[in-house]
Amino acid sequence: MGLSERAVRIGALYALSGAAAAYGASARQGLELAAEEINATGGLLGRPVELLIEDEKSPAHAVEVVRRMARELGVRLFIGIDSSAVAEAVVPLLPELRCVLMVTHAASPRITGELFNPYVFRCSINVAQNARAGALLVAPLPYITWTTLGPDYSFGYFSWAYFSRFLRELKPEAELLPEGIFHPPGAEDLTPWIRQAMRSGAEALWISSWGGDLVRLIRQGQAMGLFRRCAVFMELGAALEVLEALGEEMPQGLWVGTRYWFRWPDTPENRRFVEAYFRRYGRYPSYNAQNAYLGLRLLAGAIRRAGTLEPEGLIPYLEGIGYEAPMGRITLRREDHQVVADVVWGETKSHPDYPFRILDPIWTFPGEAITPPPEVGIF
Repeated sequence: MGLSERAVRIGALYALSGAAAAYGASARQGLELAAEEINATGGLLGRPVELLIEDEKSPAHAVEVVRRMARELGVRLFIGIDSSAVAEAVVPLLPELRCVLMVTHAASPRITGELFNPYVFRCSINVAQNARAGALLVAPLPYITWTTLGPDYSFGYFSWAYFSRFLRELKPEAELLPEGIFHPPGAEDLTPWIRQAMRSGAEALWISSWGGDLVRLIRQGQAMGLFRRCAVFMELGAALEVLEALGEEMPQGLWVGTRYWFRWPDTPENRRFVEAYFRRYGRYPSYNAQNAYLGLRLLAGAIRRAGTLEPEGLIPYLEGIGYEAPMGRITLRREDHQVVADVVWGETKSHPDYPFRILDPIWTFPGEAITPPPEVGIF
């Protein structure tokens, strides 16, 4: 019997091409490191893990891939997904196919909200948690008038809606300009939208752009004087995929957020993970790498405790689980399978030991303080 016939096959979908390919590459590395560690300790139920990693590309393509893997290859465990649109297309299929999906990146609140079903779990921070942490960070600051600059699709809209709501709750005198500024994803020239933000009259700017869009926005914004015109807070500006791409081009003194920071927390589990990742790949793990690593370790732990690969048998062993992750102590909430975990913000600063900006100082926000109750939506 060959490896593929006896292996535990796990389907993985990530953005392996296009503007978000750096995120998919990081996730793949985290996933492969976790699989290597699991196989080195006996695999799962005496069988090795085999990863079937494919490019998610688009919602329609991802749906086709998941159906094919489930029906033709017998895959019952899936992990990944970078795009919220892709995740929203795949999640409704899970009960029909009887497959568990561990979402490790896509942040749409709908995944663990209105589209929720017992087969979906998310081990990564969602948009509401990011926005709540950002609102807690900025509420004590003197800025009153705000607008947003973000991608022209659901993530950008949800980010601004949640941030606006949470900031108003914490600071009723805050003035949020009625129309946010949203740029087309993948636009090479972002200067029209940057110029609009600079002319808006806002004292402060909430930026939800990410990936290649954010790299271009920072470069073009720096050239236009954006960071001298208003205070800027970047929801995902501390993603290593962004910091590594910019290097010394990243301005110092900007406040940026992330869903995991490799220098925090200072725990044995995080130090071990960072060392193993650096030894394997010669770089530091981004939040997407950590999330993929964590997601596979969670699935593996549930399989070993349950003694089965059947999705219905695994679900009770994932619901409500507490786990010491590299990102700190986490819980997969029983009610909606959303992870409750801490969020990190920090100020960009140069450091002689790193070829990119680090965060110094760091601010952390406890998961319990930033995670809305399961029944709470945007409005």
